[in-house]
Amino acid sequence: MREVPKQTVMPIKSYQNQAQLLVKNYLFADPFIPYTSILGGILACKVAYDLTQLISNFYSKTYPGLTKIQRVEWNNRGISTVHAIFISALSLYLVFWSNLFSDELAGLLVFRSSPLSTFGLGVSVGYFVSDLAMILWLYPSLGGIEYVIHHSLSGIAVAYSMFTGEAQLYTYMVLISEVTTPEINIRWYLDTAGMKRSTAYLINGIVIFLAWLVARVLLFGYMFYHVYLHYTKVIKMHIFGYILVFGVPAVLATMNLMWFGKIIKGVLKTLAKRR
Repeated sequence: MREVPKQTVMPIKSYQNQAQLLVKNYLFADPFIPYTSILGGILACKVAYDLTQLISNFYSKTYPGLTKIQRVEWNNRGISTVHAIFISALSLYLVFWSNLFSDELAGLLVFRSSPLSTFGLGVSVGYFVSDLAMILWLYPSLGGIEYVIHHSLSGIAVAYSMFTGEAQLYTYMVLISEVTTPEINIRWYLDTAGMKRSTAYLINGIVIFLAWLVARVLLFGYMFYHVYLHYTKVIKMHIFGYILVFGVPAVLATMNLMWFGKIIKGVLKTLAKRR
């Protein structure tokens, strides 16, 4: 094997160093993380949409026979699934396994943030912006007014937390609820594929019920209790952040309970049909 000439190696190393400095000093420098992460989130949505379309064309027997709007929703659910896996995993890590929001550390936990936590929120903002744009563009094919309200409130709250660094703990607690999104999407895929009476559909319905109960009902109760315990710290936030900490989760929790009622009815109806 021939050795690469030194005259070639030196320019390559120089370009590598310049690229590393660009990433370190600009793309991932603290002041630029919010903007680069939002753009990265929007780009990731586009990539996920195209990959879902490509993979489905090759490996799904159902996809080629769908209408145009059904294909758009199919691909769009691919985006939400990828985002949900990413943000719920990051949220669980930051809330329960990292020490970023530990009570043992000095300083108010409502003002704590890190480059990683800010980056994750930026990716989520990019997703909410992209998905809301698609919902509005094709309204009401991809979802009604409840989806517009949900995405608007979520996007505003996440963006505020990302730019200010306030209440990132509570923002990530709420984002853990995205763990239910892949199951909801699987339910839609199975239904669209004509597998509503399959065992997989029933099992997925039970998983949705359990995941929703834990991540969108009990966890919200735990979050409100945590806010109550740390109220002397929460009250020191900016008034807008203070309102968001109470207002947005309250609205989302109400919507979650309404949807949970529908989930219970759906599970009971499916079980009754299988007797």
